[in-house]
Amino acid sequence: MPRRTTPTDATLLPIPTRFFVTSGKGINKTSELNAFDLALLQAGIGDQNLVSVSSVLPIGIRQVERTRIARGAITHTVLSRYGGGEGEVISAGIAYGFRSDGQGGYVAEGHLHGTQRSLKEFLKWRMEEIAHFRGVELRRIHYRTEELSIPMDHYGVCIAACVFLP
Repeated sequence: MPRRTTPTDATLLPIPTRFFVTSGKGINKTSELNAFDLALLQAGIGDQNLVSVSSVLPIGIRQVERTRIARGAITHTVLSRYGGGEGEVISAGIAYGFRSDGQGGYVAEGHLHGTQRSLKEFLKWRMEEIAHFRGVELRRIHYRTEELSIPMDHYGVCIAACVFLP
C-alpha cells in the first residue's frame, strides 16, 4: 500500500534559505576537464560534490556573499558550463530575478560561442520567457557572466553558478 503524504511531510524536504552567485574560468594545455577544474576552483566551488538542480528560488531565500563550503559537501547548484579550444571566444553565465509578487524567483543558465554581451541578451530573453510561461512579472534581472578568449594550444572553460545553501 502506498504511503500517504501529509502537509507536514513537505517540510521534510530541504528548502534552501540562502544562495550566492559565483563564476570562474580556466585555461589548460592538457584537457578541457582540467580547465573545468580550474574554473571551479576560481569560483570557490572546486572541492565540493556538485548536484545539478533546476532553477527556482524559493520564497524567502536571501542572497549572501560567496561562502566557504566544507570540502566534499553535497552542494546544490544551477550551473552553466561551456568549454572550447584554441582561438575560440566562449561565454557562460546565469541570470536571476525575483517575482514582483514576493513568491520567490527564477534562475536561467546559458552559454555560447561568443561574447558576454550576446550571452546577456540571450539570458534576458530566457528570463522573460520563464516569467511569461508562469504569467508573472519579475523585478530587476541580475547577471553573472564569464567570457574567455582561448589561447592557441589550450583548452578553456567558463562557468557561472547559483549555489544554494541551507
